[in-house]
Amino acid sequence: MPVFEYEALAPDGSRSTGIMDAESEAAVRAKLKSSGRYPVAIIESTTKRQGVADTLENWLSLKRISSHELNIFTRQLATLIGAGIPVDAALSSIVDQIDNPGLKRIVAQLRDALGQGEPLSRALQDHPGLFSPVYVNMVRAGEAFGSLDLVLSNLADFGDRFESVRSRLRAAMIYPVFMAMVGGVVLFVLIAFVVPDIMQVYAKMEKALPLPTRLLIGCGTLLQHYWWLLLSTAVVIGFGLKKVFSEPAGQKLRDRLLLKSPIIGGALRKNALFRFSSTLENLLKSGVDIVDGLEISKRVVNNVCIAEVIDEAIEEIRVGRSMVTPFAKSEWFPATVVQMIGVGESSGRLEEMLEKISQASERELESTTLGITSLIEPLLIVIMGILVGFIVLSILLPIFEMNQIIG
Repeated sequence: MPVFEYEALAPDGSRSTGIMDAESEAAVRAKLKSSGRYPVAIIESTTKRQGVADTLENWLSLKRISSHELNIFTRQLATLIGAGIPVDAALSSIVDQIDNPGLKRIVAQLRDALGQGEPLSRALQDHPGLFSPVYVNMVRAGEAFGSLDLVLSNLADFGDRFESVRSRLRAAMIYPVFMAMVGGVVLFVLIAFVVPDIMQVYAKMEKALPLPTRLLIGCGTLLQHYWWLLLSTAVVIGFGLKKVFSEPAGQKLRDRLLLKSPIIGGALRKNALFRFSSTLENLLKSGVDIVDGLEISKRVVNNVCIAEVIDEAIEEIRVGRSMVTPFAKSEWFPATVVQMIGVGESSGRLEEMLEKISQASERELESTTLGITSLIEPLLIVIMGILVGFIVLSILLPIFEMNQIIG
């Protein structure tokens, strides 16, 4: 059944928009009028939309679909398929229960695509912004092996797990980031606006001011009169770095420096290892080939250096050798992880070993992140104390010198 997007006027003059399943545009008008609303615009939502305006609209709607909503949809679909309901009928049942307009539109388009004879995995590929390659390939494997309900259930668990880790990391970083932002704003206001007014008293003195006081006056003048130059310089540097890091060599250099960094490097390595192991584990459990699983997993780690190691492992498998060798030579994979992969590969229990690796990496990632935040908080306090102490000292030094002269 076609899907229509509409805009209508209520009796009180307020406008409302929504999505409705109907046989035709006339049927939509009749349903709206029967509910006491006057239709203003009705547009059929097709499966494949083109054009800049449609692409922008789809992108904006995707930005409003949370991973939690996607996980709920996936679990509902798994439950209905597991109960013996055909996929298209299951999608029709789910679309009536969805409140999010963007997700409602996409699910309706998936249902229409299935009605035209497309498999679900092919229909999912038309929405790459919402359904990742991991999602599409696991669904394709589930269709091939007749275990789509189990695969979708695993996908929902997988998504919940990823979202849980992301939420914990985000929550752990909120306080340090907030402290840094507030501290930066306070220091800027002090140096740019408060200190110059105080220093006007010292400007009338004919005596040379101490070095810290002169430095503080210079910083205040710079921020007060040339803030635009500093901001422009920061923007230019930012765009320059973005340009450099968009090149392959720049991406590799950036990722290597991040992995080697003393504070966040350990957390980034554990995050990449968690993403790699948990993704490959779920793909293999769903019946995806090991080479295809590694190809997908390397895009999930979001790090060029680690992706190169996975590429080498893929090449080893293709020529009939063990994939452990590149991992053993790499500095990014711990020895225990390499041993577990090797044992899993040789014993045929790779999925089980990957599950253990992902669970251990998840625990270590959380503890490492908490350790970093517990280190950042006192470090921020010390830095703020030093800067505020410098400001106070710069203001009081001329007063101390005047007291010594008078004394």
